[in-house]
Amino acid sequence: MLQHEKKIHEYEQTILKLKEQMNEEAAVEVEMLQKRLAELKERVYSELSPWEKVTICRHPKRPHSIDYIEAITDEFFELSGDRYFKDDKAIIGGLGIIGGKKFMIIGQEKGFDTESRIYRNFGMTSPDGYRKALRLLELAEKFEVPVLCLIDTPGAYPGLDAEERGQGRAIADNLFKMSRIKTPIIAVIIGEGCSGGALGIGIADTIGILEHAYYSVISPEGCASILWKDSTKNADAAKALRMHAQDLIDFKMVDIVIKEPQGGAHHDPALTCQNLKEFVLTEVSKLENIPVDELIELRYQKFRKIGKEL
Repeated sequence: MLQHEKKIHEYEQTILKLKEQMNEEAAVEVEMLQKRLAELKERVYSELSPWEKVTICRHPKRPHSIDYIEAITDEFFELSGDRYFKDDKAIIGGLGIIGGKKFMIIGQEKGFDTESRIYRNFGMTSPDGYRKALRLLELAEKFEVPVLCLIDTPGAYPGLDAEERGQGRAIADNLFKMSRIKTPIIAVIIGEGCSGGALGIGIADTIGILEHAYYSVISPEGCASILWKDSTKNADAAKALRMHAQDLIDFKMVDIVIKEPQGGAHHDPALTCQNLKEFVLTEVSKLENIPVDELIELRYQKFRKIGKEL
């Protein structure tokens, strides 16, 4: 349970106990409490602080890339490996059909429990993962299939072995080559979007962000450690970074905010998946009507203009 939801949880537990009594007096009390609960939820969720939004974004029951792929695709065929070193399990990718339309889907996957998080390296992509993603992007270009990238990472893997295998170069290659891929690319930030780890699969024609996701050069804890030498100042850092949906819209770093259910995606994953699916199908229908040369130029200009008006 998240800290800001404690009062809500207390109301819900009281209502459940009263419902068990099954009498007329309890029914009246339940009706009154349900009205108060609705008002409380509206107030709490409309006044969320930047740090509270981060806690929603990191909720253990929040849907991950695998959940979205399973929910929005009619079929999905996974493709593995970078053809250089290994298959990075932090990246899941392959061909899928969404609403009758073929897509190349590339997503960062964190895992759900200790075992799967270790298997997925907590969503921290290695150079092999970025090369895998680029291989799939080039395959999509070859067969003229639009691309959907699902971004959810605390950052690129910072280990020595990743640096030895060219982590920085792998991300840079993706930035350079994604800007010239001759097929529509849609990116959606579904959770954490930290640093080059997120940007490595984030060069896209349209960038959407779920309402409580964030996109930032660094995590709040990392920022607090650098600026204040104190990682406990994460709430101050989250506020200073201005990394949430409305700020990013104002900065023109993202194009569209995708609504989440009240309280976050974990409260109604099915509705969140449906909202994401509708967004993807709407945007791809627009992008496919743009000539390829114009699409590439618009993509280039999109990223050249970021920050100009700040």
